[in-house]
Amino acid sequence: MNPATFGARIDRGLIPAVPVPFRADGQIDVPAQERYVAYMAAQPIAGVAVWAHTGRGLRLSREQRAAILRSWRMGLGADKVIIAGVGCVASEVHEASAYLDSSVVMAEAALEGGADAFLVHPPTFFGKSENMIVLHHERLAAFRVPQIAFYLYEAAGGISYSVDLLRRIMSLPEVTAIKLATLDSVMTYQTVASLLRKEFPGKILITGEDRFLGYSLMCGATAALIGMGAACVRLQHNLLRSHFEGRSEEFLELSRKVDLLSQALFIPPMEGYIRRMLWTLVHLGVLAPESAHDPWGSDLPEAEFENIGATLHALGEIQN
Repeated sequence: MNPATFGARIDRGLIPAVPVPFRADGQIDVPAQERYVAYMAAQPIAGVAVWAHTGRGLRLSREQRAAILRSWRMGLGADKVIIAGVGCVASEVHEASAYLDSSVVMAEAALEGGADAFLVHPPTFFGKSENMIVLHHERLAAFRVPQIAFYLYEAAGGISYSVDLLRRIMSLPEVTAIKLATLDSVMTYQTVASLLRKEFPGKILITGEDRFLGYSLMCGATAALIGMGAACVRLQHNLLRSHFEGRSEEFLELSRKVDLLSQALFIPPMEGYIRRMLWTLVHLGVLAPESAHDPWGSDLPEAEFENIGATLHALGEIQN
């Protein structure tokens, strides 16, 4: 897929970063995965992001990743975009060359499975070495497919890119977009959004800001790639539509509702948001409770499950 086509396919669209339904024994619940794909295929989405943090992409085995990607590619059809997370678990390698090679292998597998673009996991292995971070993007650019840089704020497990580093990354032709997920740093989001607007007007700003989704759109994002989009899809789709179509009163009310949802899901421990998304799908009747486990996540109290249900009731997402 060329960059122009990719941009048109995701423009003003919602791209959920989808989780994987696991059983308590740590195995993927395959029937539950198929039901989830069928559910999402009927939702108003531009596509999905697999192998991202929400989908535990760097933790899955190669075989598991292939199976997950195959299910989404077959279930969504050709009209939906599939973005695959690409990277490497930093703790599993000891040399820069091994990190780069592992990331390239993951990219190859993504293309073999039918992915349309890469979401580049922050290469934390390289720390503050800006030349190596750029080299990582350059190695992936050799595939000549659309690439999304991922600015994940350092406090959330990412890398705080300098303005100069952002310029070098965004200057690569294959880097067609950047996803911003700054978590609690509105100033960082504003700074990067301003840089793109002034120096890279042809690049796409994708919001990953679950906790201030509405405002992030106001700052210039033209698409949303968020874990929260994995459930309550139509609510968030309508928020995007109201913004882009200039329906300000509706936008304010939907922003209020989406903010309430995010405050039930994206709270400390932050790593718990993946199971909270799975629990949301349980409340919505998409998944069974036994399919809503996250092998790498935090233990969460039952009160959080109940709070999510109460929030969904308050928002009108469930009736009984």
